[in-house]
Parts: sequence; C-alpha cells; structure tokens
Amino acid sequence: MPKSSSLEEFYRKASATLPPGISKEIGHFNVFETEKLFNRETGSRIMPYNRRSYYKISLVQGRNKAEFADKVIDIRESALLFATPKIPYHWVPQDNIRGGMFCIFTADFLSKNKAGIELDGLPIFQPGQLPVFQLDKTATEELEYIFRKMLRELEGDYLYKYDLLRNLVMELIHYGQKLQPLSAMKSTQNAAERISSLFIELLERQFPIDSVHQRLSLRSAKDYADRLNVHVNHLNKVLKEVTGQTTTEIIGKRVTQEAKILLKQTDWNISEIAFTLGFEDLANFSSFLRSTRSRRRWRFARK
Repeated sequence: MPKSSSLEEFYRKASATLPPGISKEIGHFNVFETEKLFNRETGSRIMPYNRRSYYKISLVQGRNKAEFADKVIDIRESALLFATPKIPYHWVPQDNIRGGMFCIFTADFLSKNKAGIELDGLPIFQPGQLPVFQLDKTATEELEYIFRKMLRELEGDYLYKYDLLRNLVMELIHYGQKLQPLSAMKSTQNAAERISSLFIELLERQFPIDSVHQRLSLRSAKDYADRLNVHVNHLNKVLKEVTGQTTTEIIGKRVTQEAKILLKQTDWNISEIAFTLGFEDLANFSSFLRSTRSRRRWRFARK
C-alpha cells in the first residue's frame, strides 16, 4: 500500500543516516551512489509508486523501464530522470547493472529566498511532461562528473558548499531542460492556452492518491470551472480548442489512469478505491469502469 515517503523513511530504507540539522536550516540535500544503497540483501532497485516529500534527480545506468501512469519508457543504456512529489512513477530494472547516482533535495533547498528559484514553475517539473531522457555516452560522462563533484563538495568543509551545491543542482535541471522538446519549453501565448495549462496543473495537483483517507476535492467540470473562475461552457470550449477533448473527457481519462495505478499497485479493495476517486458508491464506480474499459480488462489489471 502506498504511503507518504518522508525523508526519514527514505534514509531508513537506504540504511543511511539522516544528516542532523540540515532540513531545519537550509533545506535538505544529499547525493548517493545507487549501487551502495537499497535492499542490499535482495539486490532490488525497484522504485515503487508513492508520494515523496522531496525532489530527486537520477542518473540511471543499465536497461530499465520507467512507468508513468499509463506510459512506459524503455531505457536502453543510461537515462536522466527528474522526480517530483507530484508525479508518481515506477522504475523497474531489467538487468543487473547497478551503476548511476542520484541526489535528493527539498523545495526549500532551492527556495526563492535562497536561489531565486520556484521549482514547480520550471519547464522540467510541469505537469504532463515525461521527465526521462535517454543519454549517449558523452552526456552520461558529463552528468556523472556533475554528480561526482556534488559528492566531493558535500564531503568537504568549504564554508559556502551548499551555495555551490545549489548551483550544481541547477546545472542538472538546465541540462535536462535543454533535452526537452522545444514545444515543452515555450510559454503559453494566449488566453485559451493559459486556461488550458492552469486546468491541467489543477488536475495534476490532485494526484497521486496515496491514502485511503485521501479523496479528490475536484471531480466535475463545474468544480474546475469554479476554481478557475470561468464559466463551465467556456472552459469546455477552450479545452476542446486546445486539446481536442472536453473537460469531462480529460478528467475521466486522468481518473482512469489513477484507478489503473491503484488497482495494480495497492491492496485496497474496490470500495476504498472508489471512495478516494470521488465516487459516492460502488455502483457508480463500476459504471465508470465499464464506460472506459471492459470489466474483463480491469480484472486483469488487478492481478
């Protein structure tokens, strides 16, 4: 069952020691070599679906699969991955290669009063993006150098080392943003695109569902229109123009994705899943599933 993954939980699973005081004073940051951590007895490196309280940038080596909702990305050799507290993912190794490094940090480590950065405003962390980038040999070597430098600086006693580490984190972020398609980097240019972008962001903020006590607060097209301060008919027209889909279709598709994740990756019963996704009773949820996929396929998704 997924649950909130705090920094303390991360360090416990990694058999590492949480550095004292850092998270209270300057925000938390740390960097690791992947092969030295996680389930040393079993050798497992699977990263399960959950909500984390920190951001993570990973240089992953070897054959892997990255699963984001209903999308699966096959990694052949090396990849750069950006993980946020908002977007659930499942990382499944496909071979025994255990190279790579990663860093974790909290939002306040790069907060506006320290580095002038609003993380969620950066293109790499925008909803709807797939922040996994396959790398060639040159890019892998360049990124490994940055991670190694992080490790050296973190272990050093330079007075301003955390300022230097923030710069190195930003270097990784900019590296990833340069790998994004140009379309992902462009700012919205008109009112329709702005409304569409805000709607998608508002929708994604409700996920992932990580507790049977959590429930979608926005469920209908009118809920979103009211929150965005536009008429529901105008919102529907805008989304149809920009995306080719109605408001209800987009909401339904995202709820379907979350339902699929919860059915496959939790041990919650159907009633609990129905409740968290905003359905008043099991009959309505069953009707929703039948309208999106056959019951037979949903039974297989549960296995």
